Amino acid sequence: MAFQILLNFFIAFIWMFLSTNFASSNFVVGFILGMIMIYIMRNFFSSRLYISRFWAVIKLIVLFMKELILANFQVFMVIIKPKLDMSPAFFAMQTELEQDWEITLLSSLITLTPGTIVVHVSDDSKTLYIHAIDIDDVDSAVDSIKNSFEKAILEVSRS
Repeated sequence: MAFQILLNFFIAFIWMFLSTNFASSNFVVGFILGMIMIYIMRNFFSSRLYISRFWAVIKLIVLFMKELILANFQVFMVIIKPKLDMSPAFFAMQTELEQDWEITLLSSLITLTPGTIVVHVSDDSKTLYIHAIDIDDVDSAVDSIKNSFEKAILEVSRS
């Protein structure tokens, strides 16, 4: 992946020097042409294209922003009720993530979402213990996390 990024910058600089125009707009044109060339030569690379990984990171950020807004709204609705009829719960969630940075990212995304917090990660890093402020069904909460954050992190980290 790093080789592809460096190759793209190299192509952009070559384009800039060959056209003898050192404006930033010309660099951007060269960078876009480099992306197209790398896409055409994608079968020669052993790893997946860095563009697809970059797109997966953008999708993860958008997903987090969406979940952040929805969770803020849900916590707000719980708070403004005249009678607090919350049902807080602790639950365990098995994860498919293997690398430490993936588990840390998942834990951070869950904790940064209002209403949930990761309390503990098991010693084998396969189970996250989560506290939720208001939860009706534990299985649906686990499925929601697995189908949103965990799936997006797997898309970013794995090819």
